[in-house]
Amino acid sequence: MDVPTLVEQARAGRPRAVARLISLVEGASPQLREVMAALAPLAGGAYVVGLTGSPGVGKSTSTSALVSAYRRRGKRVGVLAVDPSSPFSGGALLGDRVRMQEHSGDSGVYIRSMATRGHLGGLAWAAPQAIRVLDAAGCDVILVETVGVGQSEVEIADQADTSVVLLAPGMGDGIQAAKAGILEIGDVYVVNKADRDGADSTVRELNHMLGLGEAREPGDWRPPIVRTVASRGEGVDEVVEALEKHRAWMEERGALTARRRRRAAGEVETIALTALRQRIGDLHGDRRLDALAARITAGELDPYSAADELVRELTAQ
Repeated sequence: MDVPTLVEQARAGRPRAVARLISLVEGASPQLREVMAALAPLAGGAYVVGLTGSPGVGKSTSTSALVSAYRRRGKRVGVLAVDPSSPFSGGALLGDRVRMQEHSGDSGVYIRSMATRGHLGGLAWAAPQAIRVLDAAGCDVILVETVGVGQSEVEIADQADTSVVLLAPGMGDGIQAAKAGILEIGDVYVVNKADRDGADSTVRELNHMLGLGEAREPGDWRPPIVRTVASRGEGVDEVVEALEKHRAWMEERGALTARRRRRAAGEVETIALTALRQRIGDLHGDRRLDALAARITAGELDPYSAADELVRELTAQ
């Protein structure tokens, strides 16, 4: 099917067309450039919320509860659930989320599992383009759930308008909160499973760590800490309120536009670097590369000068 027809059907809310477009993105189809060009004027209206945290804190359950909360507000919701890759098939290891089955018959919700396929950072490499597909397809809110992350897997902060960091009592959260990467990306913190023993301690430790790392001016955003029991839907409306407050704060100060521009710049940089890597990869065995290597081993040229010469040749083509 041609791309304009797919885009038109996706805009009309047909899930099969949305699925086809995301599959073109994930498969790095030759039609990908045409797809992105067609979607460019249609995207920009969705609010992107990233949910991250260590394994076992209840990310999937919290995501499902947020979907319900937004649907009660009449919002159309898209979900990208990023899973670890199978080492055998390369596909999403967990597949479709069992905890989100309650939304499977709702035409106002689109859920897609994506595999990391070895990409580090907690997201799939195709996530930015998949977000754009859901945006152009008319989603008001896009929830992006990362794989279970550690302190270095903070890529979601570059892809979301608002980043939600989830913690839970009894999971070594004093140490988790101290991990600077996770601590610094949160716009909203959620202590899930707050009916368990130790919830007060987790909130207290998190407050303490946020205070230690605080270097804010008057009027700056201070991330709130919200308690939830996502399995029962408790506290989820308060999370939505915190998200809306953060959105309003960013819009008032122009921070939302600035964050989205940084996201677009990073996407352009990634695409450009990928193209350059492919061109450099094509040079293996090329006489130009061999000639530079021979001059280095002969002591006639240093590796940095050789690299500069190679870059000049690549960019001149």
